[in-house]
Amino acid sequence: MKSWTEAAFVMAAVMAAGAAQAETRLTYKSAKTGTSYYQMAVELAEGVKAASNGELVMTVEESQGSVQNVMEVRARGADYIFTAPPSLVQASQEGSGPFDGKSSPQFSEVRSLFPIPSLTMHFVLAGAEGATSLDALEGQNILLGKGSFGATEGEKYLDLFGMTDKVTIADAELSNAVDALKNGQIDGFVTAGSFPAPNVIEAAASQPVRLLSMTDDQIAQTGQARVVIPADVYPGQAGDITTTGLPVVAFTTTAMDDDTAYQLTKAFWMQREKMAGNAPWWKGVTPDQVAALSALHPGAARYYEEAGVAVAE
Repeated sequence: MKSWTEAAFVMAAVMAAGAAQAETRLTYKSAKTGTSYYQMAVELAEGVKAASNGELVMTVEESQGSVQNVMEVRARGADYIFTAPPSLVQASQEGSGPFDGKSSPQFSEVRSLFPIPSLTMHFVLAGAEGATSLDALEGQNILLGKGSFGATEGEKYLDLFGMTDKVTIADAELSNAVDALKNGQIDGFVTAGSFPAPNVIEAAASQPVRLLSMTDDQIAQTGQARVVIPADVYPGQAGDITTTGLPVVAFTTTAMDDDTAYQLTKAFWMQREKMAGNAPWWKGVTPDQVAALSALHPGAARYYEEAGVAVAE
């Protein structure tokens, strides 16, 4: 009996060790809780675990923003995955912008894995009838908000297209946009987020609104990527909306081994279609976007080669 018990104990220990060895734990740093990007992180973690049969387990960590995500590269290890716009990673490597005077050799070790939904510009006006071009902003009282990418980009567009003096900018926080629109305090608002954006859904569900489209020439002038919001994403939206977006990518570093990066990238694309069926924002992610990713992790590059997905030179 004693011999049998000892053997069972040893066998259980071996099995536990094998299970622990088979499971790779990762940390995914994304955004503040309550945001669409944090919800995406949760969906992604669940999808990756399912696609890898539990071999890849991601813990989602709250973040104060992309700058923090990039900064933490300096102190993180092989398990670290984070999201950020590629332009911000480039700024870290150049020591410019928010990274001025804070450069680090670790920034040069950042590598791309796969794209996630873009930070998409939304121009929302009250009323379903009327013009749907940016000219419709003229003479309107518009809420831009303060400090966010959407506010900065919206202000830039007004200046770029000679509309700064033709629009009244409301002095309020973007969090008040939907209530202010309902009460007639503003005529519209500008916001940036993955679509469908919760505040735009709320606005469209409570009253008739329309989203404005940009021309290809206007998009080219902004220097941002062209993004199409498909028809019927929002209540009352009959056609596609053409606008701009800031690409966002899931990154890691060269510290992550090739096999883990390969399995993670494969798991993401295996689950993308299923995730898109549950959350429409994943519909905006396609293999075509991979060609724009620079400095791919070798493990991710191996997956794309096997899958026949075009990558950057």
